[in-house]
Amino acid sequence: MSMFATALFSFAAKEDYNFASAVGIKDVAMLFLPRFRPKSAELLLDYSVERLIRDIGAGFTVAVVALPLAMAFAIASGLKPEAGIFTAIIAGFLISLFGGSRVQIGGPAGAFIVIVYGIVQQHGVGGLLIATFLSGVMLFLMGCLRMGILIKFIPVAVIIGFTNGIAVLIGMTQIKDFLGLRISEMPAGFSAQIRALFQALPSWNPQACATALTSLAVIIAWQKIMKRRVNLPEAAGLLPRVQGSLALIPGSIIALIFATLMTKSLHLSVETIGSRFGGIPQGLPQFSLPHISWTAVGALLMPAFTLAILGAIESLLCARVADSLIKDKHDSNQELLAQGIANMSMPFFSGMPATGTIARTITNIKNGGSSPIAGMVHALVLLLVVLIAAPLAQYIPLAALSAILMFVAWNMGEWREFLRLRSFRLPYRLTLLTVFALTVIVDVSVAVEVGLLLACLIFIYRISSLTIAEPLTDAPQDVPAYKLTGALFFAATKLLERIEYQQGKAMVLDFSGVIYIDSSGAETLEELLEFYQERNMPLLICGLRPQPQDILRRCGLIEKVGAENLFPDRHSAYRHLM
Repeated sequence: MSMFATALFSFAAKEDYNFASAVGIKDVAMLFLPRFRPKSAELLLDYSVERLIRDIGAGFTVAVVALPLAMAFAIASGLKPEAGIFTAIIAGFLISLFGGSRVQIGGPAGAFIVIVYGIVQQHGVGGLLIATFLSGVMLFLMGCLRMGILIKFIPVAVIIGFTNGIAVLIGMTQIKDFLGLRISEMPAGFSAQIRALFQALPSWNPQACATALTSLAVIIAWQKIMKRRVNLPEAAGLLPRVQGSLALIPGSIIALIFATLMTKSLHLSVETIGSRFGGIPQGLPQFSLPHISWTAVGALLMPAFTLAILGAIESLLCARVADSLIKDKHDSNQELLAQGIANMSMPFFSGMPATGTIARTITNIKNGGSSPIAGMVHALVLLLVVLIAAPLAQYIPLAALSAILMFVAWNMGEWREFLRLRSFRLPYRLTLLTVFALTVIVDVSVAVEVGLLLACLIFIYRISSLTIAEPLTDAPQDVPAYKLTGALFFAATKLLERIEYQQGKAMVLDFSGVIYIDSSGAETLEELLEFYQERNMPLLICGLRPQPQDILRRCGLIEKVGAENLFPDRHSAYRHLM
């Protein structure tokens, strides 16, 4: 078995293998196959019993963390709690199996709540299944086209503004269950939600609010008190060792158990999973074909694109954080492929969108997880929980789940960035605050679109402002000369137009500081050449770098200037004129 696994992985790792030539078909899919190398394939070459034991332990711990979060994310998204659990099971297993990170844990994420809730409100659960599948296709294509590196180019201001806006919206969606308000169905829009919450305030449930506050207090206290202690000496005593063991249990589980027992023993009148959803089905996820309405596909393309972009950002950021902790390097394109496979699979099991999750991934690393086996174990443990303990979930109070999500939302946001805005330039502040406001008030998709557009415009303006034409003072008499610095592209073409006409033997343009020229810059340069040729004044170009020289040659400008007017540096041009 080991020899077969080694041979299989070696076959997949050969970059020069051309399957298309073997069968005589020039097919894109065949070109893609050699690049499909999940991290789990590395286990076939080097894996030990010790690592397996650590991965199993980490997988059990991550499953305990994932269980309440999966249910809470699904309920907050307007779905049944089993949608979140089934997503954590199936998508979590697939992401670990096919992913490009050794330790990343996949599943439903808090960042998706607002988008998923909006899709469910506008298009129903069927529309969500279509949007999830489309987002999976987009993610898969991103991986095929090696676009993983492009996600890293999204500005930090856009990510922070978007993340903080999502955190605010998650907190808003939980006010209903946190206070026990009587709202039949929360609307999707910001202003509509504010209005609905304000109108329902008189109906608040003190018992539900007390349950939520108690749960939140338990989570915070558990996090501060039960800090894991690593490598304790034998003389440390029993109590520190017990605390170190208890710290393996997340505060969300402790709060969930405590709130459930409190609700049951005190007979509190609070809404539970059983009273609202009838509990969680005890059994395997059922395979079913989603009903596809082709008329709805067009309307769901933009929400699906938002899901894909957000999923890509979340998963790759999570993988980068994991890399810094385990001193490894993930394969971003393979990770996108895995995310695509997982999201294309979930609609067939009535699931929800999935991505890499930072909290569960860090939990995996801190508990000794070192391979994708830990993620697969986490999924299998959740499956056992559904098969064995699903009936107990009906007693979980929704107020406790809302407290967990409130805690998640608070930790999700990077609130200190608002305090640091004064230390940044106006464009950064404008981008961050615009994306944040649009995310909260208008729409998540609009925030992403406007944020990226604003970031691009600011970048173009900043780069164009760095392109300058500086008059040279070392030129011979009657020889006007300029040194160009920066990039001559479509936003900087006005620069050449500002070069004043001066009578002389020739005009010298030093391009040694120009790193890039596009077709618009070449066209403007050609107009400048014609301007001086009409006045019988040669244009001498010197110091061309490889890219500018290549674009000018392909545009035919080198031929028009003349080889005799090209020089390696401006001093050579000066000597030519003497």
